[in-house]
Amino acid sequence: MKKFLTEFKEFAMKGNMIDMSVGIVIGAAFNSIITNIVDCIITPLINYIISLATGGGDMGEIVGTVGIFDVGTLLGAVINFILTAFVLFTIVKAINKMHKKEEAPAAPTTKICPYCKSEIHIEATKCAHCGSGV
Repeated sequence: MKKFLTEFKEFAMKGNMIDMSVGIVIGAAFNSIITNIVDCIITPLINYIISLATGGGDMGEIVGTVGIFDVGTLLGAVINFILTAFVLFTIVKAINKMHKKEEAPAAPTTKICPYCKSEIHIEATKCAHCGSGV
């Protein structure tokens, strides 16, 4: 059972799974913005234009039925998108911090002379201390 849970954790924490999940959530939040743009701005504007074109009442009546664009709902969707993106950013940052791999140690720049045991440059062919070929 413990091995199963370990395998599941590795599967769930893979980078591509997290990226896909973030993409789906961001896509849904962005879809909300687009839906609200259509519902709050474009549709009322089209209805207003159609009413003017068909002569559906006087100007005061048309403006009264169309009303003011519902900017508050659209602004709410934009704020929701920004908050969702921020929360996802912090979650992904925390996950990346957990999975941060240890940096590989730097390649050695020195070696030990097999004869005098002095430290010499890695590319040296003769020891500077004892003169032997290494």
